[in-house]
Amino acid sequence: MTDQAGDEGGGSKSAPQRLTTRETAERLGVKPETVYAYVSRGQLSSNRAPGGRGSTFDATEVDALARRTGRREPCSPAGEPAVRTGITLIESDRYYFRGVDAAELALRYAYEEVAEWLWTGELRPGMRFAAPAEALAAARRTVGALPAHAGSTDRLRVAVVAAAAADPLRFDLSREAVLGGARSLIPTLVAALPTAGGDGGAEASAGALAPDAADGASGVGLARQLWPKLTAQPADEASLGVLDTALGLLIDHDLAASTLAARVAASARAHPYAVVSAGLGVLEGPLHGAASGLAHRMLAEVLERGGAAPVVADHLRAGRQVPGLGHRLYTGEDPRAAGLFALLAEIPGAAPALAAARDVVSTTARHAPLHANVDLALAVLSVSSGMDAEAGETVFAVSRTAGWIAHALEEYGERPLRMRPLGRYTGPRPPQPLPGATDSPPQ
Repeated sequence: MTDQAGDEGGGSKSAPQRLTTRETAERLGVKPETVYAYVSRGQLSSNRAPGGRGSTFDATEVDALARRTGRREPCSPAGEPAVRTGITLIESDRYYFRGVDAAELALRYAYEEVAEWLWTGELRPGMRFAAPAEALAAARRTVGALPAHAGSTDRLRVAVVAAAAADPLRFDLSREAVLGGARSLIPTLVAALPTAGGDGGAEASAGALAPDAADGASGVGLARQLWPKLTAQPADEASLGVLDTALGLLIDHDLAASTLAARVAASARAHPYAVVSAGLGVLEGPLHGAASGLAHRMLAEVLERGGAAPVVADHLRAGRQVPGLGHRLYTGEDPRAAGLFALLAEIPGAAPALAAARDVVSTTARHAPLHANVDLALAVLSVSSGMDAEAGETVFAVSRTAGWIAHALEEYGERPLRMRPLGRYTGPRPPQPLPGATDSPPQ
């Protein structure tokens, strides 16, 4: 692997980005002629393009004008709303964080370092997050009050609320305040979860969560803090490396459903904890963060029945989609899955689950050209490591918290309440007669 990611992450200053007239018009949501009208009125400055053909415009100045003029967001070619973002690009079956290959970034750097790159565009080697004592105590007490059958996402949601209540300065939306809060919130969420194999309800409320000495501690990587929350199996370095890479790979994926919800909250100037709460609320859907649990159960059944054919057949017979396969943004294999499969192949204990996953892919390929997605790779990790079915959802939620914060920071710099689409009314046209009472009066 090259040193490109490290070089680009050094924080060096580059020349301001220049936009063509067409690109400027797209950002402003206007026609090219209107761009030159802005220039004539002194609202934009322009330079002649190299070769003297056309003009170029400073991207920062264009974005500032866009915020002032309050133009609407453009639409994608499919007619769906499009939101300008400089965080993640997905194209040609790859994805990039601020222009750097995201899969290579996650393979080379720890989760916290990838998060810092996503937030700031700077690489901070050795970065570690620590949970503040007051927020952690509040989160643990609140999580401990939940019933024993509560899921990990339930616990994460209430932990966010508790951490918010413990932070009287949560309404400070300045960049440094948001970043400081994010660096403490993520380890707080992890440390608030009960240790795998313990009683998450009564035991926690009694103060018997027995937090690991590394729980939320400065200097300890987040993957090492999260591992005992997912499984009672001891952590080896190779497996920790897979978990850390999974966290880095999942940090962001453009405007997924939960990220869009987070940006809507940030557009209304909700504080970062509320932004994360909005993301968690959407993440729990079976078509989003919870999808890995379906893949886990399927993979466990494949191992139990000795092959993928009968399991895949059951799904097809019932008209269900085979979990862990296909992704609307990739024509080939999900690059996140490819990265994790390569690491899992180096772990002997993961061999049976990895073979089962490949069996699922090859069996299904006889009927449909579908490739593995990241949910199937997470299922291999969770099944082979003795984790519960919801472990993948937990990894997804913890990791994506950093992405939601990145999008909140970006949205805080935009015009407030711009994420306000217009409804297309399809009901009866007014005026309609005032409805009369239809219920019989009480006797």
